[in-house]
Amino acid sequence: MEILGIPIQALAGQLLLGIVNGSFYAMLSLGLAIIFGLLHIANFVHGAQYMVGAFVTWMLLQYLGISYWWALLLAPAVMFCLGVAIEYVFLRRIYELDHFYGLLMTFGLLLMIESIFRYYFGSTGLPYENPLPGGINVGFMFLPYYRAWVVGVSLVVCFGTWFMIERTKLGSYLRASTENPEMVLAFGINVPLLLTLTYGFGVALAGFAGAMAAPITNVSPTMGTHLIIIIFAVVVIGGLGSIMGSIVTGFALGILEGLTKFFFAPASTTLVFVVMVLILFIRPAGLFGKERP
Repeated sequence: MEILGIPIQALAGQLLLGIVNGSFYAMLSLGLAIIFGLLHIANFVHGAQYMVGAFVTWMLLQYLGISYWWALLLAPAVMFCLGVAIEYVFLRRIYELDHFYGLLMTFGLLLMIESIFRYYFGSTGLPYENPLPGGINVGFMFLPYYRAWVVGVSLVVCFGTWFMIERTKLGSYLRASTENPEMVLAFGINVPLLLTLTYGFGVALAGFAGAMAAPITNVSPTMGTHLIIIIFAVVVIGGLGSIMGSIVTGFALGILEGLTKFFFAPASTTLVFVVMVLILFIRPAGLFGKERP
């Protein structure tokens, strides 16, 4: 079967690849959007935190014999604790300064973390066994079980996070603590603790994405480096700080990138940035962002 002269199997394969990539774009940009939207920190170390999450998953299996399914719970917990430590030691001191200082601080942390892991593990990727081998033939394509799992879980995580922040009392406290911290403090709510937990949650999302990526891509110190620029572009296109914008844009750009690789592969590496320039030209606040009065 063909569509416009293109075998449907090949087209569906690229579409699946795009959806899987979009799942990681959405999860990573979601964490980045939460941190920037609520803490106003451009978390450049997010890619390294994604990488550390993958390494934690690999080390749990390699050194402790802990399976992927337990690591999927433990890796985000470890990354949450790391995020809390980073916020408490480094970021809390620069909240009142210009956003540029936050970018410089997190960029320095990125270089430091990546260098440490490159020193101990080298630049060669480390394999991780697929916990869900095999797949199912759906007629027009072969659907690997693990990739279907990645897409399904990422949808649950992304929209569950959106619901928590936009539709629950806890989310309203988080938003209020950044918009009017004095008023929230007057209600007896510990605002610094809320900000610390928010950053830890954003880092845990990056760690969770890294744990999910470990069986798909080789675990290496540079696995987050090329992604972080794309993730920042996704957040800008969706609207800085917009939770739903990050989710929708992440999946949409992943699909668009996958299809572009099929029709004109050389353009796939620059497509995201072309879209970003066009969106910023037409709507500077991003697709889901709010225009400043």
